[in-house]
Amino acid sequence: MMSKQQPAWKQPVQQFLAGGSAGLVEVSIMHPLDLVKTRFQIQRGPDDPQRYKSLADCFKTMWRNEGPLSFYKGILPPILAETPKRAVKFFTFERYKTLFSFGSPTPSAMAFTLAGLCSGLTEAVIINPFEVVKVKLQAQRIALSQQPSTIRTAQEIVRTDGLGLRGLNKGLTSTLGRHGVFNMIYFGFYHNVKNLIPESKDPKLDFLRKFGIGLTAGTLGSCVNIPFDVAKSRIQGPQPVPGEIKYRTCFATIATVYKEEGYLALYKGLLPKIMRLGPGGAIMLLVYEHVYDWLHHHW
Repeated sequence: MMSKQQPAWKQPVQQFLAGGSAGLVEVSIMHPLDLVKTRFQIQRGPDDPQRYKSLADCFKTMWRNEGPLSFYKGILPPILAETPKRAVKFFTFERYKTLFSFGSPTPSAMAFTLAGLCSGLTEAVIINPFEVVKVKLQAQRIALSQQPSTIRTAQEIVRTDGLGLRGLNKGLTSTLGRHGVFNMIYFGFYHNVKNLIPESKDPKLDFLRKFGIGLTAGTLGSCVNIPFDVAKSRIQGPQPVPGEIKYRTCFATIATVYKEEGYLALYKGLLPKIMRLGPGGAIMLLVYEHVYDWLHHHW
């Protein structure tokens, strides 16, 4: 029995909706780890009086001083952004994959990799203003009830520094590096390795196959792109001396952190990042595939 031919507009819409669903599910589950990662990345050496000693210390200190809801500080910008962000991520990946396949029905390994890179760069341009607001909210060590609202924070940034590279688009180059490198590895590894490992007839085993590959893809992408992530947090977060801008550009910030704090400082927050984007990356890919498959067959 031949399958019904879908209108040309339907597949892109299905990809967009499936990607948005993947982002919403992932951020709702994994946001506390993103917050902890940001707290670690904005710490500046052993002289920081508010320095967290470990991942467990960060969780305990936040719970004690700021309350359990503090783990969801800054979640509104990601929720508002993650749905369109992940929608754009997966939708543009599929479009770029078609583009770099040059008419071939079977994309090459390079097509997956280039499509991932370009989807990350596209995603970064859209998400960066939300990231600036999120980092500002996450860096505040006060109870959630005392924080200004997301909209008020965004208005304050625009009023003080404008919409440009010193304001709502601060740290854009770092965000481009972070997302471009991550998506290049994430999509490239997942699709190439998934094609090499045969599918299992057992649904549970096949789920574990995909989850394991997605987990590895998210972990590898996190390990490689974290220097850009640290630079982004330093540029978008509070500066060491109020009123003085120390961290301005991506590569200059990476060089400054390396010079002043050592190589390992460029990997601050790696553990919570892996804990978030390892399983989070797998969750996104699986939610995307399941929602897209459901939409494809029921709509």
